[in-house]
Amino acid sequence: MKKNRLSILTAGIIVMLLAVFFSCTKKEVVTPAYQVSPGQGASKSVVTITGSGLKDLRTIAFDNGNVTAAFNPVFNTDGAIIFRVPDDAIPGDQHIVFTNANGYQYSVPFKVLGLPTIISVDNYNFNEGSTITITGKNLDDVLEVKFTGSGEVCGIVSKTATSLVITMPATTKYRTFLDITNQAGTVTTLEEFVSLANNFKFFDDAYQNGEQDAAWGDAGFISTSVFKTGTASYGKNYQRGNWHQMGFGWNNITNDNYKYLSFWIKGGTVNIDVWVWSQQSPGASDPFNNAGQKITVPANVWTYYKIPISQLNLWANGTGFNQLGWRLKGPDVQDEILYLDDVMLVK
Repeated sequence: MKKNRLSILTAGIIVMLLAVFFSCTKKEVVTPAYQVSPGQGASKSVVTITGSGLKDLRTIAFDNGNVTAAFNPVFNTDGAIIFRVPDDAIPGDQHIVFTNANGYQYSVPFKVLGLPTIISVDNYNFNEGSTITITGKNLDDVLEVKFTGSGEVCGIVSKTATSLVITMPATTKYRTFLDITNQAGTVTTLEEFVSLANNFKFFDDAYQNGEQDAAWGDAGFISTSVFKTGTASYGKNYQRGNWHQMGFGWNNITNDNYKYLSFWIKGGTVNIDVWVWSQQSPGASDPFNNAGQKITVPANVWTYYKIPISQLNLWANGTGFNQLGWRLKGPDVQDEILYLDDVMLVK
């Protein structure tokens, strides 16, 4: 009997010691009645937490990604703490978790706002009323889109977290960036958008400004089944083994302060090297030694080019040209068809 009483006593002591141990080391997550102001904010935004028992904090972390927020304990009181949303806080609904000197934790809900992020756009050219689709992040709370440096506002057709559809306004601008504003602030796109109406067009849905087909070999053609925008493109069959070209003429075009030649081009079945030239470019119709005039056109997709005039040297040998061409060597294996759309000189 004495032995059993000793065993029971020993077991009781062990249980008590374990309870003390775990009560000293366990971290608890509680949600007492603390107030957060504001309830959402972008990086660098000031956040104030009020309540009681806020002194002796050791860490503040945003639980999406466990991103730590810096703070100065000197400015804390038992009833309030002030800090900023960290630069690398991940946008979205989450909790801010506070840990004190005793290892206890409490949390408050918070929404981190993210600036608009642009990943891609479906077009760089526009007319009044044209629709542009922007793909990215943090786009569902976009409040305004307008041309950079002006009051010309784009219409917002639809928006989700990853997609923004806008309509373009009338403008006198030749080209513009976009300022996109959401609850977190404003960003300016790296993408530049070009007015079809205000620049010199060789072709959009038809030949423009008196231009016409200036292809060599097989004539160029207008396709209403393959196009990037509108209803038609300009196409050319490059015959195997022949050095054909596609292009436009025959007006005398002088340099009216143009900065770029821009166009969409759809490739053939393989990647193809193409040289862009005018008869006033170095080498004229034999441009193959001029690296600045060479582009590589990816197979089977539409690709956008906006090439500086200074790179192409379209007026290097004279004040005007009346032929603009896209020339390639071959093709050597089989015929290839290429297409051009929205071809223009951009100021």
